Order: sequence, then structure tokens, then C-alpha cells
Amino acid sequence: MTRTAANGIDIEYDTFGDKNGSPLLLIMGLSSQMLAWPESFCQKLAQNGHWVLRFDNRDVGLSSKIEAVGVPDLMAAMAAHQQGQPVGAPYTLSDMAADAVGLMDALKLETAHVCGLSMGGMIAQVMAIEHSRRVLSLISMESTTGDPTLPPAKPEAVEAMLSPPPKDRNGYILHTAEVFRAFSGGSDKFDETLEKELSANSYDRSFYPLGFILQLAAILASGDRTQSLASVTAPTLVIHGAADPLVPLAHGLATARAIPGAKLLVVEGLGHGMAYPALWDQIVGAIRQHTRGAAGQKKRPV
Repeated sequence: MTRTAANGIDIEYDTFGDKNGSPLLLIMGLSSQMLAWPESFCQKLAQNGHWVLRFDNRDVGLSSKIEAVGVPDLMAAMAAHQQGQPVGAPYTLSDMAADAVGLMDALKLETAHVCGLSMGGMIAQVMAIEHSRRVLSLISMESTTGDPTLPPAKPEAVEAMLSPPPKDRNGYILHTAEVFRAFSGGSDKFDETLEKELSANSYDRSFYPLGFILQLAAILASGDRTQSLASVTAPTLVIHGAADPLVPLAHGLATARAIPGAKLLVVEGLGHGMAYPALWDQIVGAIRQHTRGAAGQKKRPV
């Protein structure tokens, strides 16, 4: 793993595959390190012709921490968001999208296919809106447009997401496995052993629960992208789990409707997260088909 300066902060990243392959930038979700893209999943993508890059967003893992700008009142931010009022935050998804573009600049990558999961999907969408010439194609996974009228998360998923993690290693691992089990929607494809392994690796690398508050505030402050998504010209694939209780399937359907020409893949048995190894071949195959097709496809004119 390597660190580089990008957009005025330091970004930790690593790569898989041949640098001459088709570049694929992976952006992870809320409070999740790049390790949440499992190595074996990244290797599958690399074996299918991609040069895969994963990185830690700001305020997670080994990338820069931004707490010096102040910590928002999360409960007040959530209340304001629910009432349709503006939410103040130290930074927004636009800043996080600029981080990703800054990483591309540091690596001298003019363009890349961009794949984001959950909050990472939101960041990828913002990249396609605000930095369109840099995005060869967009893959939005388990994500949303930010439309507040879409169906809410299931109560048990919200409770799990907002529950504070224990500070001790074993407690953290067990807690995180339970959180992602709640995110599985009862799917028998969820692999708890893998989730515990990912959680252990993340804890050993960096334990920084404050990042959750800062990143969630960025989401709440960034609003609804539905109208802006109509301007996306990059070929787009939306991947969503049929069993996702945190970001219900309606959000994936709305994303596909909002982006002209977007294709939708609904994966049966997929909840929220990446601990579904039995489904990886299907997901990797869809991404490979999409990026290969996009390579020979002109962007939609604005």
C-alpha cells in the first residue's frame, strides 16, 4: 500500500493487476476502509483485464483525518435532513469526489472506470456529474440518488448502523459482524466468517469511529442528486441487491431511472456490503461486460 498527496490531503491506496489494463477505481462506503473491497474480489477484477485501484476515503483507514475542522452534531444534522432543512458539514461528497480525482491526478490517470459502493456509489455519481471527462464509465453499487422521498432503511438496519462499536478488538469484530448481518436482509449468501476477517483486518489497521460521524454528515449535507444525474454522460451500470435493507432496492431503481441509458442489475441474495463471495462471479462478470462495452461506446452527448 502507498500514500500520495491528493486534493490537499494524503490518500492511502493500493493496486491490483497490470498497469496497462483498463483502469478501474473502487470507492468504498461509509466508515469503511479500502480493505472492505476484499483482495480476492479485486484479484478477480484484475484477472478480467482491469488495473484495479482501491483507496481509503478521507477520515478512514490511513488517509488524512479532518477532525481539525470540527465535529458536527450528528443528531442535529439528521433531524435537519429529515425536516428538509440545510445540513452544515465540514465537507461534502463533492470534496470526497475531488479527493478521488486528485488520486487519479497523482497517478497520472486521465480517465478511469469508476465503481462505488453505498456512499462510494454516491461519490462516484458526483464524479460523473462534476468531473465527467474523467469518468470512462460509472458503476453505482448498493447506492442511492439521495432522494428523501424514497423508501427508508429498515429500522433494524438503521439501529445497527447507528450503534457505536466497542473499542476492544474482539468486541469490535463481533459487533461489526452483527451489523452486516443486519444489513444482509436475511440472505443465506452472507458470509459471516469473511465479514469477521475483514473486520479484524480493518481494526488492526485503523480504529477511528469519528470518521463515521464526519462522513455521514457529508452525505446528509449533499442533498438529492436526482436532477443532476440527468446530466451524466458516462455509460452507467447500477448494481443493487434484492435483499438490501439499508438501501432498499427502490433506491437502485431510482438511480437507474435518473441516469439516461443506465442499465440495472438486480442481484438476488445480495444484501448490503461485500461479504457475499458466492455472488462475486456474477458481479465481476457484469462489471467486465460493462467496462468492455463502454470502451467502445461514445459518451452520450450533453
